[in-house]
Amino acid sequence: MMSMTGKRRRKSVERTIVLVAAAAAGVVLGGAAQAQQIVVQGNKRVDSDTIRSYVTGTASGSSEEARRNLLASGMFSDVKVSQSGGRTLVTVRENNLINRVVFEGNKKVEKATLEAEVEAKARGSFSTAIVNADLQRIREIYRRAGRGTAKVSYRTVDLPNGRVDVIYTIDEGDKTGIVAINFVGNQAYSESKLKDLMSSSEMNFLSFVKTSDVYDPDRITNDLDLVRRFYLKNGYADFRVVNADARYVEGEQNGWIITVTVEEGEQYRVGAVAIDSRLPGLNTQSLDGEVRAAVGDVYNAEDVEKTLTGVTTQVARQGYPFAQVRPTGQRDRATHQVALGFVVEDGPRVYVERINIRGNTRTRDYVIRRELDITEGDAYNRVLTDRAERRLNGLGFFKKVRFSNEPGSSPDRVVINIDVEDQPTGSFSVAGGYSTQDGIIGEVSVSESNFLGRGQYVRVAGTGGQYSRGFDFSFTEPYFLGYRLAAGFDAFYKYSDLTRYSRYETTVYGGQLRVGLPITEEFGITMRYSLYNTELKVPNTLKKPYNDCSVPIPGYTRLTNGQIATGAPGELAAYPLCAYDGEASIALKGSQGNTLTSLAGLTLAYSTLDNIGSPRNGLYAELKPDVAGLGGDSKFFRVTGDARYYKELWEDVVGFVRIQGGNVQSLDGNPLRITDQFFLGPSLVRGFAPNGIGPRDVGIADSRSNAIGGSTYVGGTVEVQFPIWGIPRDLGLKGAVFADAGTLFGYHGRRTFNVNGDSFINGVAPGGACSFNAFTIGVEPECVNVHDSAKIRSSIGASILWNSPLGPIRFDYAYAISKDEGVRVPGTNFRVGKDQTQAFRFSGGSRF
Repeated sequence: MMSMTGKRRRKSVERTIVLVAAAAAGVVLGGAAQAQQIVVQGNKRVDSDTIRSYVTGTASGSSEEARRNLLASGMFSDVKVSQSGGRTLVTVRENNLINRVVFEGNKKVEKATLEAEVEAKARGSFSTAIVNADLQRIREIYRRAGRGTAKVSYRTVDLPNGRVDVIYTIDEGDKTGIVAINFVGNQAYSESKLKDLMSSSEMNFLSFVKTSDVYDPDRITNDLDLVRRFYLKNGYADFRVVNADARYVEGEQNGWIITVTVEEGEQYRVGAVAIDSRLPGLNTQSLDGEVRAAVGDVYNAEDVEKTLTGVTTQVARQGYPFAQVRPTGQRDRATHQVALGFVVEDGPRVYVERINIRGNTRTRDYVIRRELDITEGDAYNRVLTDRAERRLNGLGFFKKVRFSNEPGSSPDRVVINIDVEDQPTGSFSVAGGYSTQDGIIGEVSVSESNFLGRGQYVRVAGTGGQYSRGFDFSFTEPYFLGYRLAAGFDAFYKYSDLTRYSRYETTVYGGQLRVGLPITEEFGITMRYSLYNTELKVPNTLKKPYNDCSVPIPGYTRLTNGQIATGAPGELAAYPLCAYDGEASIALKGSQGNTLTSLAGLTLAYSTLDNIGSPRNGLYAELKPDVAGLGGDSKFFRVTGDARYYKELWEDVVGFVRIQGGNVQSLDGNPLRITDQFFLGPSLVRGFAPNGIGPRDVGIADSRSNAIGGSTYVGGTVEVQFPIWGIPRDLGLKGAVFADAGTLFGYHGRRTFNVNGDSFINGVAPGGACSFNAFTIGVEPECVNVHDSAKIRSSIGASILWNSPLGPIRFDYAYAISKDEGVRVPGTNFRVGKDQTQAFRFSGGSRF
């Protein structure tokens, strides 16, 4: 039996349920009643309840606020809200739907770029406000693209069912780039010097082919960072950019004026260098070798960065993963010296919890992660993350790279965020040019430096021209087997017609495997293996009768019996008559055919150049030892070396010294094949033709006296490059004066060949004497009369260099001071074997 207390509790619960249900019903009924009081008119596509929500959702319930909210939604071109008889009457006129968005007149800016920026989209609502805002966006795009006078308008085309086409009409106008770049406050370096550091340039008569004069705020920011790093590298530790102002001007020449205000401060030198270790047991002597700065040197911020990285890495190897290396610099403004210190101390025990990579839509995560020296779970180190950021920026895969940190799941954890933005890394180019050696030549190439987002480099190129043609394919994997090893392979084919300077043609095809190992930032080793076939051919046609003394040409070559060759077996050409129109050396004739070379080698390279493309300071040196004989026909050991030193003598005046040399020796005691020896000319001493110096066959009546190659060469160059007075420096024109000296000698090839088809050499049994008198023996000599002189050839000259937007162009004029005059034919004033000179030399190319 239920107690009275329980009955009372049950009745209380029942009353509560009834009250809650009544309240809920009231809310629902009240809302319905309120909804019924809002009458919507004029809508066709937009749901009435959606429109009512804008009215009931107002904080004050005012009609004006509801009208503003509906207009702001972008769905309506007109809205009226009124009260009538206790009802709210909402009358709307819907915006048309956009069927498609069309751009007319755009040639300099791609359609995809415009579509990404405009707010008007297909299947969206048409709004005059949105379209007018789009007009301003498009104008800004063109302004940033160097078309500040572009005019943009729009029109609509009405379609059935409330749809419209929106058409933006663009008059791109003329290019409006950077009119002037002005520096204020610079004293140590001229304005032209600072402009040279920037990738942005001023407009000039080449603006129709270049894009560097287009104003880009991001590029200007990067340029100013280059200027800052230049000053810090050259001792100006107090340097700062005070202000950078970009102003668009209209007038006779529309464009941007960039004004950069700087404070240089004083130039500092290193007064002292010390490593202060606060870690017990750390071997500080092992850290001395990582210090790049020395007392008396001009302060260099890059040396400080490299020292930080080197010391940090070395300390970690000694078992101090949390150690931090902190630079200190005490400036003495009176003596203009800075005392550098590198404090090594124990840092906080912070681990990398997670590394987030964001924004890479194309480049794969592992391509980014492999540039980091730390990973999840490692001790966090700011120096190593800074180096990773520099590496990623240096790849060229991204428009921007930004590192940031955020707290992890606990105080001793940190999350590293890497935000990147991919940029195009492929290129298609058509190049054309001319050189005195190869004549007119063209090239079509396709390259990709981030193939499939894997960071691999691929290049395919084909060339064709007057005297050469070829094809090459190159592939490089920068991280082979997960290590910092650049491995790759090349396949190539090249045909060269050398008959203008010699009497033969060559065809070379094959491939190469290579693995590059960076030892330090300056020194690296590349291991190479090459397998290639060289085909040497002496032409023998009516236009190039360079072998008719051995193989008479029917209907052309005069025979010893006075008749013209018919092609019958055993015919002998009348010598030396057959050689007066050009005849190849028997050394070349005897070397005709194919030679397979299997070669293994190393490239030891050391570089401290400040700029690979246009160095001003630094040293580049390489040594290449090669061994041929791992199979194939050739068996030799070859070593070549090249060292170049650059020094900026005065502002923009660069001195350049080069030393080069090489030697090749047979490994099996047999004579060297002619294709294994060196053939040199202007690459060693300008003023001489290709194959213009070195040993020559003087036993023939060919006045060209065929080059037959040498085994040893050495040469040196002194050059001074300078800007040309009166010409704007951003045009890339420079002048140069130079002096070259060098020699090629040491023919180690075969001396006798049976080219007359019998078993004797000039009628003498093998091993006997060999006559060199080409004018009396009646038939072609079968032994090589080598004129081999080690005389130093030298020249002086001047050059014009143009780093043009169409490609690098160089014109050299050289005068030979000393040369080999050859030998005089007995009984005549005719000389053979002399060097072949060439005063003018031109090389250039274009990319378009």
